[in-house]
Amino acid sequence: MKIRAFEDTDWPAVYEIVREVIDGGETYAYDPDWTEQRTREVWVEPAPSITVVAVHDDGTVLGTAHSGPNRPGRGSHVATASFMVSSKARGQGVGRALGEYVLAWARSGGYHGMQFNAVVETNTVAVKLWQSLGFATIGIVPEAFDSKAHGLVGLHVMYQKF
Repeated sequence: MKIRAFEDTDWPAVYEIVREVIDGGETYAYDPDWTEQRTREVWVEPAPSITVVAVHDDGTVLGTAHSGPNRPGRGSHVATASFMVSSKARGQGVGRALGEYVLAWARSGGYHGMQFNAVVETNTVAVKLWQSLGFATIGIVPEAFDSKAHGLVGLHVMYQKF
């Protein structure tokens, strides 16, 4: 597996992954009614943000991430990131590899830390992964996410200082 910068030709595969995750209704509060164009605008942000893909040796896109400033202006010294992995590639270390890549990118870019604004508490695999990579839950917003399977559940705000 290789992680590299997103290229325009990756979009169909990335869009398929993003749609799968959104439609699953368990991890992202993205609007399932977004058009493809709107979805791309949200996922593929302009610089200083980055979008990357994890690609199998055979060229298959396994997952994707994007990262950049969590807030503009006086909050731009803290990064944020989002990650999506194809259901066909889950449990194979793709999320961890993307997380490590984005953390290294943010550190090398001079960010002071990284904040995740909304990690769904029932997404225990993600919570555990981020904790193993050095993130701490600094708060939970109760009933802030409407899970398809669990109803109203909390969102973890997670942070790592560099």
